[in-house]
Order: sequence, then C-alpha cells, then structure tokens
Amino acid sequence: MFTVHRSLIIDMDSNLAVIYLSILVGLLFFAVISIFRQIFKSRKQEGSFSKLRSKLTKESGTVKEYYQLASIYSQKKLFSQSVNLFQKTIKAADEQEETDAQTEDYITLTYNGLGYAYFAQEQYDLAIRNYKEALKRQPEYVTALNNLAHAYERKKLNSQALESYEKVLELDAKNAIAKRRVQSLRRLVAA
Repeated sequence: MFTVHRSLIIDMDSNLAVIYLSILVGLLFFAVISIFRQIFKSRKQEGSFSKLRSKLTKESGTVKEYYQLASIYSQKKLFSQSVNLFQKTIKAADEQEETDAQTEDYITLTYNGLGYAYFAQEQYDLAIRNYKEALKRQPEYVTALNNLAHAYERKKLNSQALESYEKVLELDAKNAIAKRRVQSLRRLVAA
C-alpha cells in the first residue's frame, strides 16, 4: 500500500514539474519576444535618427524631416536639441510658399512638441504658449489640451487646469487622465 501512494506522489511531483517548466518556458518565450521587439524598434529609431541627422547637417530639410528628427531628440530626452529642431520646423514651414494640410498638421504637432520640450525643462510659461498655439491651429487637439492642463497644474493655476481638463472630457469623454484630474481639481478649486 505504501508503494502505491509513493508512486502516486512521484507522478504528482513529475506533473507539477512539467506544469512549472511549461509556465517558465512560456514566460521566457514572452520575455524574448518583448526584448526582440524593443531591439528592432530601437534599431529602426536609431536608423532614422542617423539618416535624418546626417541629411539635415548637410542640407536643408522638409518640415516633416525636421519634425521627425526633433521628435526623436525629444524621445531621447535631449530637449534643448529638440527645441532647436522644432523651431527649424516652423521656420521651414514659414519659408514654403504654399502650405498644404499635411504641413499644417506637422506645424500643429510641432507646437505641441515644443510645449512638451519646454514643459520637460520646467519652462511652463513657454510650454503654455506653445500648447495654446497648437490649439489655435487645431482647437479639438485633445493631447495639446491635456498637456496645457498639466502645465497649468504645475503653475498652480488650478481653475484654468480644471477648465482645460473639462474641455478634454467634452471632446473625449473616456479620457482617463482628464477624468482623474477633474475629480482632484474640483476638490482643490472648491476648497
């Protein structure tokens, strides 16, 4: 009788080991896939970065090229370089005789990017000015509205922040950031 129980225990232990091993292999597989995706994404970004930087040091670029390079610098948290390139984006657009809808979109994104770069450097007044410029060009730009509200919060302008977040919710009722911040700011403004 003791041998029957012993073999049952050994079978359970081996089944448990197979389950644990399967889970471990699954987790490792997921981790490897995630790492390779990140590597490929980084390599693609670095390739674009290198190509654009090389081209733009040799010759003038398009609005799109300046914007893309400025965005990469911003993602790398090299904000002073991104500010310089965002400003070149605007200058390149001003030098064009005619602007199409795509160029206008890039300019709107550029002002938001400038705002973000200034915000990251704690230059909130400049950030607010650029977010407002983006919103002047595209009043329903939810990301710029969210960013503007956040800048107002950092400047302790809670009523303006609340107003901006409420506009975000008018445009995007499911915006989780705005929902959370509106609740918090209503308590602060009411106090």
